[in-house]
Amino acid sequence: MAGYGGKGASRERRHRRIRKRVVGSAERPRLCVFKSACHIYAQIIDDGLGKTLAAASTLSTEVKEKAKTINKTAAARLVGETLATRALAARVDRVIFDRGGYKFHGRVKALATGAREKGLKF
Repeated sequence: MAGYGGKGASRERRHRRIRKRVVGSAERPRLCVFKSACHIYAQIIDDGLGKTLAAASTLSTEVKEKAKTINKTAAARLVGETLATRALAARVDRVIFDRGGYKFHGRVKALATGAREKGLKF
């Protein structure tokens, strides 16, 4: 929860507005994205059960070493690919994308592109 005003509060308002409509189910769980200044995190959530089915971030063991030598956008794409691989292993192939109040460009778009390329359907 961000303080009064500023980017964080605006993003929080946008995220709450999006979450009114975007709800993950067993058939189509929610792919939720959070980004900080250095890292990006993504998880696939079944809101009906309140369980995380798959997760990946730039701090994941598979991504961490590779992310040191590439820029943040390329690292986000790698996180999307890793998440898609883990989701398919958990038998999830269709998701609803929750951009978390961020604009769909840059790192968020790269993550979505990486996930789509590895077989997730939005």
